[in-house]
Amino acid sequence: MEELFMTMNAINSVNSTTNSYQTGTASKTASTSTDKTTTSDKAETGVVYEKSSQTDKDTVTKKTDYAMVAKLKADAEQRTSQLRSLVEKMMTKQGTAIANADSMWSFLADGNFTVDEETQKQAQADIAEDGYWGVEQTSDRILDFAKALSGNDPEKADLLIDAFKKGFEDATKSWGKDLPDISQRTYDAVLEKFDKWKNGSTTEAAGTETEN
Repeated sequence: MEELFMTMNAINSVNSTTNSYQTGTASKTASTSTDKTTTSDKAETGVVYEKSSQTDKDTVTKKTDYAMVAKLKADAEQRTSQLRSLVEKMMTKQGTAIANADSMWSFLADGNFTVDEETQKQAQADIAEDGYWGVEQTSDRILDFAKALSGNDPEKADLLIDAFKKGFEDATKSWGKDLPDISQRTYDAVLEKFDKWKNGSTTEAAGTETEN
């Protein structure tokens, strides 16, 4: 049961990944805009003509898939909300006060709690290899977020990997100690899938293979 809730905490790092990526992208966009303005000013002052580079006809404009991002976030938030509600009820039943999110994670990290048989069975199903919070589905969702945010642009992989690592570190701090094995395995699976995507060896959901 402890691993299930820790996986939920680690997956909340998706939001941190999203925010970190968007913040980094915004900064780069502002920097690029400033550079363009400076170049424009120089051109007007020096009356210098520069031939614009021809755009490759095969180039595909990569844009953030906001609809997919919203869908993925809504799904994750709904499942996370269900688990948080369960945790809060469990804490209340056992006489543990809920001061804030940190107190909830500390309670779970301590592991000194009991759950009913039905909850335990659901938890075991959710963290199974093919479960919603299992390694495969969780790492797939994180990569799907990355693709949707970047417009499926592998060139943004490094930025997203850094954001994911920061989110994972934040989850570790909230947990208060090293994350359980399932979260560590999820972390490794995410990095492996990022690497494959970055190097063009993944297969798209629609069935189209990327360049090898």
